[in-house]
Amino acid sequence: MKNDNQRVYQAANLFTGDRWLKNHSLAVGNGKVTELFPSKTAGAADAYLIAPVFMDIQLYGAYGKLLSVYPQADTLHKMYDYCAKGGAPYFQPTVATNDTAVFHRCIDAVRVYRKEGGRGCIGLHVEGPWISDAKKGAHLSQFIHVPSVSEARELLEYGKEVITMITLAPEVCSKEVIALVQSYGVAVSAGHSNASYEAATAAFDEGITAATHLFNAMSPLQHRAPGMVGAIFDHATVKSSIVPDGYHVDFSMIRVAKKIMGERLFAITDAVTDTTEGPYPHRLAGDKYEANGILSGSALTMASSLRNLVNRVGIPVDEALRMVSLYPAQVMHLSDRLGKLEPGYEAGFVVLDQSLEVVELITGW
Repeated sequence: MKNDNQRVYQAANLFTGDRWLKNHSLAVGNGKVTELFPSKTAGAADAYLIAPVFMDIQLYGAYGKLLSVYPQADTLHKMYDYCAKGGAPYFQPTVATNDTAVFHRCIDAVRVYRKEGGRGCIGLHVEGPWISDAKKGAHLSQFIHVPSVSEARELLEYGKEVITMITLAPEVCSKEVIALVQSYGVAVSAGHSNASYEAATAAFDEGITAATHLFNAMSPLQHRAPGMVGAIFDHATVKSSIVPDGYHVDFSMIRVAKKIMGERLFAITDAVTDTTEGPYPHRLAGDKYEANGILSGSALTMASSLRNLVNRVGIPVDEALRMVSLYPAQVMHLSDRLGKLEPGYEAGFVVLDQSLEVVELITGW
């Protein structure tokens, strides 16, 4: 069932992002989903499960190349390959707290990657250095500082159309700085923050829509001081990423957070790679990474994140799929074309087997 402009894929189970369809076919053409319809021949499916492609909005490098150390298009090609193997052809490379020159070189690398025809890079995530030294985690104090409006404007101008997210501590940055970041269309995520419950809630009410790696490097939930965790739990709309590897957050605590937050919680890998260069010498320690003796990143892919959410946390498959696809797309304001398989959406989907392993990745490219 195909013609020159259309190709059809049959699935025993097709998840659209909203609903399950049994024994259905998906037609794609010109890079878009064109039609969903019942398969004519039951049992003749090409795949056990078809679902929207995944999206990873926080990872730092791949295959021995950390972006901050190797700010080159080749690093981004490697990151794309790593992400695509895990079902996530859309990715947001991230550079942790560093000096301005490193940020500029990473911005330049994204521009070159795109010019070369590199695919899937939705933009650059700048994590720090406008964060709390008290909640720096593996970030280095020597780079952490309070930004001026002029500094923020200079970075945003240099990174125009490349920087898509900035993680900052709302208690460290002035309202003017935060408003300036948002005026450039950049998503602001609250993280590496020691904000009180009251300060964090005010920041969310004033327009910060996301938080970075729930529980990690933020003021904790306590019964007399709810902190940023309490503010995230209690807020009606703010979303937060979480790292589902069992090290950054215990699986039982992810389950608790999911019960409270529902569709506001989504997954990132926070993946790094081995490196001996630069200020962050990440070393693989079992199936996690450490830098300077501190937990510094994961060895996850989005596919292994999905499996952990289902098998270790106990989240239903459909909701876990949304946590690695639709919800990140919503955070990055891309859910009008990604995160669902409906007519008019981009023709990007993963083929999964019964163990939720990636069998094939299909994109409209």
